[in-house]
Amino acid sequence: VNQRSEEADVDPISPMQLPDSQWKRQAATPGSREHDPGSQQVTKRHRKLLKTSPVLRPHVNSSQSPLSSSRRLSDVQESRRRIIREVCGKYRSNISRTITPHHVSRIYVEDRHKLLYCEVPKAGCSNWKRVLMVLAGVANSTREINHVAVHYDNHLKRLDSFDRQGITKRLETYTKVLFIREPMERLVSAFRDKFESPNSYYHPVFGKPIISKYRVNASQTALKTGSGVTFREFIHYLLDVHRPVGMDIHWEAANQLCSPCHLHYDFIGKVETLEEDANFLLRKIGAPENLTYPSFKDGNPKAARTSTQITQHYFSQLNASERQRAYDFYYMDYLMFNYSKPYKDL
Repeated sequence: VNQRSEEADVDPISPMQLPDSQWKRQAATPGSREHDPGSQQVTKRHRKLLKTSPVLRPHVNSSQSPLSSSRRLSDVQESRRRIIREVCGKYRSNISRTITPHHVSRIYVEDRHKLLYCEVPKAGCSNWKRVLMVLAGVANSTREINHVAVHYDNHLKRLDSFDRQGITKRLETYTKVLFIREPMERLVSAFRDKFESPNSYYHPVFGKPIISKYRVNASQTALKTGSGVTFREFIHYLLDVHRPVGMDIHWEAANQLCSPCHLHYDFIGKVETLEEDANFLLRKIGAPENLTYPSFKDGNPKAARTSTQITQHYFSQLNASERQRAYDFYYMDYLMFNYSKPYKDL
């Protein structure tokens, strides 16, 4: 996946404020996320920025010295932060500057190494939770932490579990980390994981209403079990403003999950350079020398990892209008995180 770089620097956004009167938990539908008003509007200016930005092709030179490699990775980080600042300055300048629990609800806290990690599902989050557990002293090795311990045993604290003072202090002094993935690839990965494999939650909760609304002459078995949702049916649900069931964090846009215009992330990693980015970060925060980012696959280990080719196969099932609308849905992610268009006709 080609990545784009914006050369022009911009001034950072002013620090956010946390007034007492605003510090109230917002009610939300289970599995859903509340959007900033107008945050998904796509304009001609948006598309112009994407078309005119030069392409940056990541390169890795194995002969580089550790010092030059570190300098290169530091430059990449500065470029990623700069692009987010610019996009936020141009297209999110009218949003509220107040940080609420909603903005930090996906952030995990590791106090030993002063690390804040915002979870973006299907972007290496399971293994990142394992790393955080090792850093926190919950486990000695990422290998010994199984799927249940990662997702259901509540070994890690979330930032919104602290009081306002605790949240403010950590936001100001901890290293804030975000890892993201090419939006269409992340979407396909989520669909394959939740709808093409047996799942006691996603099939009845999401599958049944999706099949009921978008499938003509659905069988009684499909309506009863919610199994067998097609990718096109899933896309119809995703793009429907009157969708029959709420959004889910596995396909919610990363900018909505982690609020990069409110929270100034110190480190932005990408799945496309995951191990290199992650291990560079671990050395920066003083993690134990023997701790590296694990490369094993967490869910459905027998299934092939979702790749560019697999993603293209799924999107070939859609017509041009559906692909365009899906692209528009994730447009701010494409801009903020510097991903190029997945299709030339968009």
